[in-house]
Amino acid sequence: MDKALLEATAAALVAPGKGILAADESNGTMTKRLEGVGIESSEETRRAYRANLFATAGCESAVSGVILYDETIRQNMEDGTPIPDYLNSRGIFPGIKVDTGTLEMGDNPGEVVTKGIDAEPENGWADLRTRCKEYFEMGARFAKWRAVIKIDTISESSKPSEGCMRANAQALANYALICQEQGLVPIIEPEVLMDGGHGASKCAEVTSEILRQTFDECRKLGVHNPGALLKPNMVISGKDSNEQISREHVANSTVECLTESVPHDVGGVVFLSGGQSDEEATDHLNRMNAMDVEHPWQLSYSYGRALQAAALKAWAEDGAEASQAAFAHRAKMNSLARSGDWDISLE
Repeated sequence: MDKALLEATAAALVAPGKGILAADESNGTMTKRLEGVGIESSEETRRAYRANLFATAGCESAVSGVILYDETIRQNMEDGTPIPDYLNSRGIFPGIKVDTGTLEMGDNPGEVVTKGIDAEPENGWADLRTRCKEYFEMGARFAKWRAVIKIDTISESSKPSEGCMRANAQALANYALICQEQGLVPIIEPEVLMDGGHGASKCAEVTSEILRQTFDECRKLGVHNPGALLKPNMVISGKDSNEQISREHVANSTVECLTESVPHDVGGVVFLSGGQSDEEATDHLNRMNAMDVEHPWQLSYSYGRALQAAALKAWAEDGAEASQAAFAHRAKMNSLARSGDWDISLE
């Protein structure tokens, strides 16, 4: 394990004013997004939309890395340059989504555990170590694995179960270690979903527990925390809850939860946007970074829809330049939020 390389990459990914673009939607998810704006999904339309996004002038000032999907990391820009090579030439780290989806947990109906460690020949996937080695050789320098944690406060089988959290924590730790052994900085993403009617206090409780378990498993396996990044959800009420909290409350609760539950030597925190609107995701991050306190880590972003939604709509309606302009604006807004300098008037 090259700890110096891992630490240098992690630090660069959370450099001041910068964050990560999550463009790793699976083909199924990207098809839904494209069809949602009236575009037929194909290998070429997926490539063309993403390549146009990556070519946005000046985006490297706000984007330190891009998480790619397996299809995309093998594709080229318009001039034939491999996408990883192009990103590297712009000073942007190529990253790669390495989990292969989820499996239903037999003993816990409705709950899932993320897969991707073992080979899946029926789906064309090699084992994780083999894939990480190949991705590194292709230019990738970081990876992402997402665990899905659901809260259910209504049914008798209360979720998340202990078994679900333990299985996902162990999978995240195994993934992180394998990535680091192959030179890739692992982004550890245990996402507590916004779906449901739970309050913010329940979100905080579950988020704290999955974070504690995940980093406990990482410690047991010898994962190098300074060479890893955490991609957590923010502490937010379920979208069906009657107890919605203020944006200031979200920021304060999130910082309190992370400070108490995450080792302070982790390389950085890059939030997911989840079901938040573009502006909400930016405002919440801005409020955290505007606090009169020195956080243990850089608080940054690894946004998908919150960076791309407006760009995708513009691409469908007004073309390539409009899409780049929409993306550049959202990237700039989140770059400002890194230092607490964003304001609603800038929107």
